[in-house]
Amino acid sequence: MLTPAAMLVFVASFATAQESQTSPSQAVDMTKGLSEWDKIYAVFSHPRCADCHVADGRPRWSGAHYGGTRVHAFNVQRGDDGSGFGNPGLRCTTCHFASNSNALHGPPGAENWRLAPAEMAWFGKSSAEICAQIKDPARNGGRSLDDIALHVRDDRLVGWGWAPGSNREPAPGSAEATFQAIENWLAVGSPCPVP
Repeated sequence: MLTPAAMLVFVASFATAQESQTSPSQAVDMTKGLSEWDKIYAVFSHPRCADCHVADGRPRWSGAHYGGTRVHAFNVQRGDDGSGFGNPGLRCTTCHFASNSNALHGPPGAENWRLAPAEMAWFGKSSAEICAQIKDPARNGGRSLDDIALHVRDDRLVGWGWAPGSNREPAPGSAEATFQAIENWLAVGSPCPVP
């Protein structure tokens, strides 16, 4: 049986060992974290990105029609197969190729043009809702937050949002800046705003 003094030394040693196992990245810095989240949310909620993250499977028009009041013409939809490439007979790639059309007002294009999967729908959601959603693999396409950072930086379709061409308004910042904001947000505990 330990004496009270020995017990105190044991408890103090245990607490010190526990503190040394906690890395600085595990601590949540709400102020810095929410500041970084604001940068991420500015991109994710921007119509250039959010217009393809729709729950009803019908993409919204961007450009002069920001706000998502106009859905894509021709009854274009995500499709029932879960791919996001559209319905059989009217796939996204029927009109959208690997690059923007050179024709005046021609369709935009990028590699793998498609809608985001249904579980990644966040069009019209609040900052707190989107934050909680992207942290949940069941609602973010099965990705870790590190995967999301890489997806934002490296996916060519996502990258198109920052270089849409033809006088289209790009998403704010850049893929690299958004990747860095996600990394910074992760480093301080990835806090979400209060709903």
